[in-house]
Amino acid sequence: MSKIKVLNESDINKIINLELAVNAVEEAYKQKSNNKGNVWPLVFYEYEHNVFDLDIRSGNLKDSGAYGLKLISYNENNPQNGLSKVNATALVCNDKTGEPLAILNAAPITSYRTGAAAAIGAKYLARKDSKNLLIVGTGNIAKYSTAATLYLMPSIENVYLYNPKRVLDNNELLIFKNDIIRLLKESNKELMSNFCIVNDISQITNISDIIITTTPSDKALIDDSWVKPGTHFSCMGACMIGKQEIDEKIFTRSRIFADDESQCLKQGEAQYAYNNKLISKFDGEIGDVILNKTKGRINDNDITVFDSTGLFLQDLATSIELINESNNKKIGVEIEL
Repeated sequence: MSKIKVLNESDINKIINLELAVNAVEEAYKQKSNNKGNVWPLVFYEYEHNVFDLDIRSGNLKDSGAYGLKLISYNENNPQNGLSKVNATALVCNDKTGEPLAILNAAPITSYRTGAAAAIGAKYLARKDSKNLLIVGTGNIAKYSTAATLYLMPSIENVYLYNPKRVLDNNELLIFKNDIIRLLKESNKELMSNFCIVNDISQITNISDIIITTTPSDKALIDDSWVKPGTHFSCMGACMIGKQEIDEKIFTRSRIFADDESQCLKQGEAQYAYNNKLISKFDGEIGDVILNKTKGRINDNDITVFDSTGLFLQDLATSIELINESNNKKIGVEIEL
């Protein structure tokens, strides 16, 4: 009879922070680059278009001795019943025995690791002196992406927030900013940047050094003509077929990098550029840049794009760190299966 650890949302929130997530996600990218981490085929099913769907992401990290999966369900109608729109559960197993090690509430893990991925893209591909950060979208992933980027990029002076559906009010801005303060404080950082609500995205795009897109849009929100030389994009929202946040022509004058090339060409931000034969491949994957196997940004005028569809390897690496920390701090419960 196997014993398995269970970490609920409260348990995880006692342990997780930006530093843990960033380190874990970088480790996942490194193992993938070294052929020690494998992404397995995605399973996706849509019960109702843009309302209710699920996907299963899975893979293994050989150097960490684990494999597993994450089941994510999205239901637009859940808040009417007092439930979260997103439910996510991760299962981690020993890769030598197949024995299940832990079940984790993957909702907070997803938020932290996605934000970490956006920030890692900026860390390795943006100009080191970047000062202006534009966040497109103002939801949960936007908050974690903003916090993680400020954690890794201390040069950022201004954060511009753009909501494609409507202009934020000052109270919403204050709530967003307070969440960033909280997230940074968890990793012993202070907020040093100014925050501003954006009405005209075209003008702000033209002065932005880093742009992070976090929406479920199915059409481009940023036109190629608005983008100045030297800009970096971390594209986080387009992770399914039919999604798009930036003009596909941007890819034709950029150095472009993926979390997983085949997955991004099929269902990432690059899908339109690829399907329209504007590009045929990426310049590399982000793990190759981290390990100096390939050049990321070559000069200050390069436009760079990090296309992130999201990999379970990020969740797996983060989960392993959480399991280790929970054992050290005696957090969570063990049950027999």
